[in-house]
Amino acid sequence: MNEDTVLKVDNADIYYGNYRAVRGVNLDIIKNKVTAFIGPSGCGKSTILRCFNRLNDLIRGFRLDGRIYYRGQNIYDSDIDPVEVRKQIGMVFQRPNPFPKSIYDNVVYGARVSNYKGDLDELVETSLRRAVLWDEVKDKLQESGFSLSGGQQQRLCIARTIAAQPEVLLMDEPCSALDPISTLKVEELIHELKEKFTIIIVTHNMQQATRVADLTAFYNAEATEKGSKIGYLVEYDRTEVIFGSPREQATQDYVSGRFG
Repeated sequence: MNEDTVLKVDNADIYYGNYRAVRGVNLDIIKNKVTAFIGPSGCGKSTILRCFNRLNDLIRGFRLDGRIYYRGQNIYDSDIDPVEVRKQIGMVFQRPNPFPKSIYDNVVYGARVSNYKGDLDELVETSLRRAVLWDEVKDKLQESGFSLSGGQQQRLCIARTIAAQPEVLLMDEPCSALDPISTLKVEELIHELKEKFTIIIVTHNMQQATRVADLTAFYNAEATEKGSKIGYLVEYDRTEVIFGSPREQATQDYVSGRFG
């Protein structure tokens, strides 16, 4: 495995009960790069994303055939604790989900659970600065996280995630519930965060993928005889290749707006 490869998907098939949702995915996630997952609804983007920190384990009937490696270790080996995986691979969800706590307590939540021994005040300031939120909230850290705007709440959730000190950030359509100004702030934040984190983002916004991603994976779905869909990876390359000169006609059709 290349030393710059943080996550590696090796021939992954994903099932829910007898239903195969995703087939035959192979790809490498590169250190300190932003990788975007794009494709139409139902193609498996979020399903693959949630495999990286084993959130799909919480769904009844989920099964993964194949392997997903983090730093050379198959995270689906029987002796791997999913909680430990999630400490290294954090998730930012589609809608802001601050806890019903103060801004301060939101940020330090993961650190406290992990018995963090450092200075919590310093951790809060550092995490909020990285999330480009410190100047907006430094005088109201004891106010509820719900007192913030939607865009601020999403950046608070990002601060909470990075305060737990993961290596990888998973972002599942983190801007879909935000206004254009808040979206721009989160995109600028993603650019800054990749200096310290490896980031994977699912997005339906083609322009967003071109703005934030170094690499882009295009997924599609095919219909089965029973009328269900199976998602699969069509093409994975540098973002400028996917949007400028893709190898596959399906990729060209999608990025040019012919379907999806």
